[in-house]
Amino acid sequence: MFRSFHSRDRAGKAVKPSKKSFREHTKLKLQQKLDSPGSGSTLVSPIVTLMVGPDQRVFAAHEDVLSLSPFFATHLKGQFFEGAPKKVALPDEVPEIFSCVLEYLYKGDYYPRLLHNKRHNSFTLEDAHDPLNLGGRGSVESTIFHPWANGDLLKDTAIYCAAEKFGLEELKRLALRKQGLQSGIPVEVILRSARFAYENTPDTDNRLRAHYLALIIRSRKIFKRSGTMQMEMEMGGSRLFFDLFVAMCQHVDDVVEIANKSSPKTI
Repeated sequence: MFRSFHSRDRAGKAVKPSKKSFREHTKLKLQQKLDSPGSGSTLVSPIVTLMVGPDQRVFAAHEDVLSLSPFFATHLKGQFFEGAPKKVALPDEVPEIFSCVLEYLYKGDYYPRLLHNKRHNSFTLEDAHDPLNLGGRGSVESTIFHPWANGDLLKDTAIYCAAEKFGLEELKRLALRKQGLQSGIPVEVILRSARFAYENTPDTDNRLRAHYLALIIRSRKIFKRSGTMQMEMEMGGSRLFFDLFVAMCQHVDDVVEIANKSSPKTI
């Protein structure tokens, strides 16, 4: 049986969380882009058919909405003759993850929504404290099976990596903040997700990577006892463990420096 971690970043118990969420700011920014000169009305924008995943699951979205993503804006620009059906094949995407990307493009957030508790100035996830699923869409699922990773991943990590591909910086920030609210994730899922993050983000983008390094260091007692951690390190082949070594050294140096500063000086 694998141990699981509990993130210190997760939100406390919510007290009547405000329904005004992170998505309000993001939705406003998205709408401003759609309303900019030359963009036209979303309602009359051409419909693009998207065939997602190896099974070609069909999605449909307005071209103007898709074009909020630099990836799609470039892909759709000048590719079609006027009046011809607009289709895009995305065989390497996971439909459940892509659905979240589309939901974000239309609504400024994806389920479960990020809710701001003004009274405590904290964030929580929709339905996170709703065990009976009253008024929501169901229980919060923090993980998702990802075929390219051949196992469960943290859903927000997969969304972050998709947002990286599609050039959606606000979605990356949203996914990272949501991931910090998750808890009780098995060690093997954390390590698999960390590897996935390293494989699907550039070296210049270290926000998600840094999140995993900090998480492992903070929960080092659990990871130290984990057979999965030992097996992963013996397998090697990932920059993750070199970065983890450097972060651990920095952590030790910081502890020593603090200890030296707090110790009385002797003459």
